[in-house]
Amino acid sequence: MTTPSTDFATVGTDYAAYSEGGRGLLRHEIVARRLVAELGDGPARVLDVGCGDGEMVLRLAAAGHHVTGAEVSSDMLERAEEKLAAAALADRVRLVEADIYELPFAGEVFDAVCCHGVVMYLPDSAEPVARLARLVAPGGILSILTKNALAVGVREALQGEYDSAVAQIESGRTASMGNLGYVTRGDTPEHLDRLARDNGLTPLPWQGVRTFHDHLPKNWRPEQEVFAKALTVEWAASTRSPYRELGRLVHTVARREANA
Repeated sequence: MTTPSTDFATVGTDYAAYSEGGRGLLRHEIVARRLVAELGDGPARVLDVGCGDGEMVLRLAAAGHHVTGAEVSSDMLERAEEKLAAAALADRVRLVEADIYELPFAGEVFDAVCCHGVVMYLPDSAEPVARLARLVAPGGILSILTKNALAVGVREALQGEYDSAVAQIESGRTASMGNLGYVTRGDTPEHLDRLARDNGLTPLPWQGVRTFHDHLPKNWRPEQEVFAKALTVEWAASTRSPYRELGRLVHTVARREANA
């Protein structure tokens, strides 16, 4: 099956600006911190599906892991190659142009399979999660970051877009406009954990990502000290209810038993 993918090449500049701004950095730092903790000392074999311009690839390679990045956009892969070359990390990374529905890794398994900020643009989560889970090695983890269906309408309400917020809250619909000008849909953590179980994985505690700073302008670029404090409070909230339920994004992690 081949499903058309969102062409992020057309929004590459906007994505780079988001990724390097305060909101994007909060997302990357929180998710990377969790992954590095789960992977341990390594080096681990990591697959990042929908790696974009390489932000997570860069962080995981810098932590000493061997990373394969798969991305459907050739333009985004070029950006990733430039970043890796500048950081002198290219020797730890393999980049592959591939769609999530046609991944060229038959016979391979990985200690971590990551898919961050991708599933929200796809028609559903069940098939992508099943495809990704098959690539998780015994003892390995599956990391999914997507839009949080529990927090629909929160960003819009805090930004003063009241009609949109009310419509989402009252209807429970999860589809809304994302950062990059594309409609995104959400999943609940419970649904993602159920999909993990259906595919032979054991869910670990999930995180809510960007509870307190999601409504800020796209060009929010705080000073280093302010960002450090923002990260501290977001990290604390990410694993605690009721704060995590209000995060714009949900990060679920599931592990395959070592003897599977």
